[in-house]
Amino acid sequence: MILFIDIETCLNQLLSQEDTDGDKKITVDDQGPKAFKIVSTTGESYLLKGVYHLSNLLQELAIAKDKGLKIDPINTDIIEEKPGHKISNMIKNHHWDRLIRTMDEQGIEKLIHDTKNESLTSEKLRVYVPFNDSVALHYYKSLEEKLPITTIKLPKLISPQYVRSINNKPGILSLKLETNDGKISGVPFVVPGGRFNEMYGWDSYFESVGLLLDGKVDLAKGMADNFQYEIEHYGKILNANRSYYLTRTQPPFYTSLIKDVFAITKDKDWLKSHLQTAIKEYETVWMVKGKHLTDNGLNRYFAEGIGFLPECEVGHFDSIIKPFAKNENLTIREYEKRYSEGFIINKELDNYFVHDRTVRESGHDTSYRIEGNCANLNLVELNAMLYKYETDFSEIINSNFNDNFEYHGVTYNSSYWKRKAEERKQAVNAYLWNEDQELYFDYDLETERQSSFIAATTLTPLWAKMCSKEQAKKLVKKAIPLLKEKGGIAGCTKESRGKMSEDRPQRQWDYPFGWAPHQMLIWKGLLNYGYDEEAQELIYRWLFMIVKNAVDYNGVISEKYDVVNATHKVFAEYGNVGTKFEYIPNGGFGWTNASFKLGMELLKKTYIEKLNMLENPDSLFK
Repeated sequence: MILFIDIETCLNQLLSQEDTDGDKKITVDDQGPKAFKIVSTTGESYLLKGVYHLSNLLQELAIAKDKGLKIDPINTDIIEEKPGHKISNMIKNHHWDRLIRTMDEQGIEKLIHDTKNESLTSEKLRVYVPFNDSVALHYYKSLEEKLPITTIKLPKLISPQYVRSINNKPGILSLKLETNDGKISGVPFVVPGGRFNEMYGWDSYFESVGLLLDGKVDLAKGMADNFQYEIEHYGKILNANRSYYLTRTQPPFYTSLIKDVFAITKDKDWLKSHLQTAIKEYETVWMVKGKHLTDNGLNRYFAEGIGFLPECEVGHFDSIIKPFAKNENLTIREYEKRYSEGFIINKELDNYFVHDRTVRESGHDTSYRIEGNCANLNLVELNAMLYKYETDFSEIINSNFNDNFEYHGVTYNSSYWKRKAEERKQAVNAYLWNEDQELYFDYDLETERQSSFIAATTLTPLWAKMCSKEQAKKLVKKAIPLLKEKGGIAGCTKESRGKMSEDRPQRQWDYPFGWAPHQMLIWKGLLNYGYDEEAQELIYRWLFMIVKNAVDYNGVISEKYDVVNATHKVFAEYGNVGTKFEYIPNGGFGWTNASFKLGMELLKKTYIEKLNMLENPDSLFK
């Protein structure tokens, strides 16, 4: 049924009746009658019942209002659309658009109002440009006449000392610009959402999985092109394009991204260019001895940097600094200040921050699995990801370049990369696989022992196809029951997380929390080895949790979830991005959006029907 509605009148009446807590959302926490009669401009009426339908109406009214419409036709079929399909369509038609950014004049203008720049009351937004990008330097310099920005050319050598020297002068890093018909524009990218208003490393790959499923190929291609720009100009795929991330990379998914994009575009020239850059990243970032490559042939994360991390809010390190401050009879803030200014020398704290930066490079910031020793660890997931790089290189060269590919005067064939992958697999089996426990564990280079911490990352080798069939069988049988919760896979087991206290707060990548990238990798890993039913159950549990929360809470799609209680109401460090909005979710959250799209693509039709009826997974899977 199509009803022409006076948008402002209907919106005000709906909120007045149903939004009893005044948060400009309609949720199960409101105390309204949960029934609302829509009256059209021609006198027709339609009765809606239930939080889900009322919040859908609110969202449709908000979309119309954002377009500047006063009278708009409202389709009741959309308002009453089954929840799984409704969420999927909202992601495709609304959320992605809200997350698109560019580093051109239009994009910079938006960045000026970013919450990270709120402290810049009298200063201008700093735009840092690579040493060898003269086009970008000239372009941003020209924008200084129009916008309150300052363009700064980076030195040719970017050292940890230099990055520390500009930590009190934070700014945004330029990304790829392109010229069409003489006009310069930024290559678009998708941000995670909320306070994360820049291009992040591994987020971008997972977001691209969802973008490709929604037919937004140019956006996914833009992500890869910006990755290439970062490697060529900053030496690595950055944690994110902020100045204080210049010494940090992120989990490596570049080859997976270029393979996914090429599978659709079939642009071999594009593939060749990106394959060259991917090999460069592999060799100059990951395979440098003493940094990311360790003596046993496996890899670690290793983020260079000095002192406090400027992106962290005041108080984040209080539990770490407290005992040092107490010994000096200082307040925590006094100790922080003296340490930052160099008046207090604390080698133990220096070492802590090396590991803390490395935790953030790993993407798992933060977790007790890697806190305090991350730079000493050969992590399971990192070595699985690099195994996939090696097998991807082999496959791409064999399938698309007649098994002959030149880079910097060196000729590579598929056999070379197969040997590299096999060597890594053997090292993984020697150091990370535990035959008695039937699980993969991280390896501590200092203690020369495996960790005993059981995390969701133990399943990552399935995604990389690094397990033998026998290992996969043992791993699935052992790990899934340990990590499976009502809403999917938890970051770790409750036992591994340990007891919480005032001095040992919860960490967001640990139990009871679950994250989209873990779920997506595990689903694909299970399917790689034929564990279809196990994958279907985990997909259903994750999607059920997302749908149930969206139905009850005005379409919310959040950064992370408490998978034990299957809720977006997470009270841990950093809060939960994506939960604070008015009227309509402001883009959801990038990789959660993508996980929903992938889940709906992989989930069998019979399970989608049950999902739309919100059938409880604990009843469905016994």
